[in-house]
Amino acid sequence: MNNGRRCPDSDADTGRETMTKIAFIGLGNMGGGMAANQAKAGHAVAAFDLSAAALERASAAGCAPAASVAEAVRDAEVVITMLPAGPHVHKVYAEQIIGAAPSNALLLDCSTIDVETARKVAGLARDAGYAFADAPVSGGTAAADAGTLAFMVGCDEGDFARVEAALEPMSRITIRAGDHGAGQAAKICNNMLLGVSMLGTCEAIALAEKLGLEPERFFEIASKSSGQCWSVTSYYPWPGPVPTAPSNRDYQGGFAAAMMLKDLKLAQEAAAKSGASTPLGAQAEAMYALFDGLGHGGRDFSAMLQMLRGRLADLDAG
Repeated sequence: MNNGRRCPDSDADTGRETMTKIAFIGLGNMGGGMAANQAKAGHAVAAFDLSAAALERASAAGCAPAASVAEAVRDAEVVITMLPAGPHVHKVYAEQIIGAAPSNALLLDCSTIDVETARKVAGLARDAGYAFADAPVSGGTAAADAGTLAFMVGCDEGDFARVEAALEPMSRITIRAGDHGAGQAAKICNNMLLGVSMLGTCEAIALAEKLGLEPERFFEIASKSSGQCWSVTSYYPWPGPVPTAPSNRDYQGGFAAAMMLKDLKLAQEAAAKSGASTPLGAQAEAMYALFDGLGHGGRDFSAMLQMLRGRLADLDAG
């Protein structure tokens, strides 16, 4: 047993446990917890980040800090990346991972990027003989720390079992969305829906309050009627009804509004390229851009409620 997790792979003949050599590149708010869970699962994790503080935290969590990407991936059986944006992913894979990692290593990019870049990196990896998957995540920092992320995977069908096993220490559920790029497509569409539904939830709470209905009582009603959605039942923007929601922590932690804005921009770029009509997604992008421009992009995205209530000063005071 390993805190309720599956133990490292074992030798079927001897029963001995074996550890996987994992390179983890990108140890930010999400990547740090993800790498720590790989180490907790008993794997040998060589970790790299440009931040010395992030490397120190990874070391304290049982990872071995590496001096460079090349050093981290040199002996890796699995390479996992969690990077800010598409250009970073393309550069790191094209210039520092492909050719430096063993050719039999499994390459997994868990960043949220555009579909086109994901497919381009997959092509570079395939041409060099690597198995590659785009595997963006849903769940935020709490799930990253707890090892309960949802992974949306784009990969060759024959590689999925290996991908799923590699992600298991970090995962609550892993779903193959389709071929390369499909994981990113799923993430972009999912987060556009989340951004829109959160705005709808915040608008409804703000209106309920104006009409004299207590937001706590509105939660009781909406969570059990046709207005029910994840933004209500799992992430209610008003303090109290959902104790684990960031609304109870002055909207600190969770999923930053600036990150939601990034994902909504990706959705709008994808919509423009594909000719899809996404008017609510476009309006959501504009709303989160306004909130970010007012200096609150670091708050959890459910803090949009305070802007809709006309109470941004409460955030400034916090």
